[in-house]
Amino acid sequence: MRPSIDSLVKKAKKRSNPENLGMVLVHNGVVRGTSRNGKKVSGMNLSVNKEKLSRVIKEIERKDGIEAVEVWLNEGNLKVGDDIMIVVVTGRFRSNVLPAFEELISRIKEEVICEQEL
Repeated sequence: MRPSIDSLVKKAKKRSNPENLGMVLVHNGVVRGTSRNGKKVSGMNLSVNKEKLSRVIKEIERKDGIEAVEVWLNEGNLKVGDDIMIVVVTGRFRSNVLPAFEELISRIKEEVICEQEL
């Protein structure tokens, strides 16, 4: 079941030290109707390696200035417009959170999920 963005933000903030919390960044990935090369897409088949996801999250949370990471990933046959992922990263400064956030999303796409556009 898909959690709300608010619930994931609240969970991440609760796990964060308020003294160190200066930024909360959220990403909501959605199935597009076209691929990167412009071809029409009718949906996507998505699978998740939960062990790799857990390892990647722990690595990102160990980075300087990062307080907490929350990730929800969808699985199965998805339609255009369906949510693929919700990612929340909390941390001290923008200079800490932005690079960690970008690395996290890239690693999820490269190491954690297997997606096949239909």
